[in-house]
Amino acid sequence: MSNDGVNAGRRRFLVAATSVVGAAGAVGAAVPFVGSWFPSAKAKAAGAPVKVNVGKIEPGQQMVAEWRGQPVFIVRRTDEVLQNLEKVASQVADPESAASVQPEYVDPKVRSIKPELLVVIGLCTHLGCAPSFRPEVAAPDLGADWLGGYFCPCHGSKYDMAGRVYKAQPAPLNLPVPPHSYETDNVIIIGVDQEKA
Repeated sequence: MSNDGVNAGRRRFLVAATSVVGAAGAVGAAVPFVGSWFPSAKAKAAGAPVKVNVGKIEPGQQMVAEWRGQPVFIVRRTDEVLQNLEKVASQVADPESAASVQPEYVDPKVRSIKPELLVVIGLCTHLGCAPSFRPEVAAPDLGADWLGGYFCPCHGSKYDMAGRVYKAQPAPLNLPVPPHSYETDNVIIIGVDQEKA
């Protein structure tokens, strides 16, 4: 009797078992390697760029992203909102955003690259509270002349729909505009300047 059948079966089993263990080892080594391609939470907090899909924001609505541990407000403004910005220009402290923190490529009046999309850091420039998004016109608690914007509940600072602070408010400056760029019409990269994109 020949033992060839037993040895061939044993050989096939050993080859298959070794292949399975080798494949599992390769996957085990690849997972951390592929994971290293993505920024860690620590890197994101330190300022790694953040991609945000703004395609689903309806006109008049806001979404909140996070960059460097700070909230970033992104608002899709309507034509009416953009027209109201000119109406309140005489009421805001820095209508041309001369003293504000914002990139040079941002239009100083509408404070954005594309007029319909506002991107600002959502921290009051007074003491760092998060202002509330108040888009409603003539809100009873904000007055008949209120045309929408942001209201800081901590000390009452008001900002228009371009993040420009009204005169005689505790907040000294407009809401900051972070560096950002457009990867596509619907994807913004917060933390990468438009000129470098």
